[in-house]
Amino acid sequence: MEFSVKEAQAYARDGRIEEWIHCYLMTGNWQNAGLSSGLKKQTRYWAGPFEIALTDLSRCCGPEEQMEHRVDLSLWKIKTTELAAGIHHPEELPPCIVQYLPHALSIRDGNHRHEALRLKGFPTCWVLICYDSEQDRTTHGAQLLGAGI
Repeated sequence: MEFSVKEAQAYARDGRIEEWIHCYLMTGNWQNAGLSSGLKKQTRYWAGPFEIALTDLSRCCGPEEQMEHRVDLSLWKIKTTELAAGIHHPEELPPCIVQYLPHALSIRDGNHRHEALRLKGFPTCWVLICYDSEQDRTTHGAQLLGAGI
């Protein structure tokens, strides 16, 4: 698997996006087995992939004090700079996995990619949005579509 936006779009069209997400989280260079395990603890409702402005997303990981998952500043800079150097088109990257919260779209996987895209000067990134309820997906999804996303 290539774990690109195009591939995620194909799985979404086939109604198999959750299969793609767990395969992505469990294999290859982008492994995040802990997130895969956590997502499986309850039914999730997915939307996307969508292209969304970087400024509309909230990171949960980084060197800043308020981050839920803090990382060392020097390691953060090394990883995000290396990622940025290899990015030519955002569509080549896996979509970030984002959790819908009433007050934010929180990046749960892809925080380094988000920062690398910002460093490279890209204004948007691709995301898959995880909802805890069908009602949230329906309501928020309608807002996304109404905003032209």
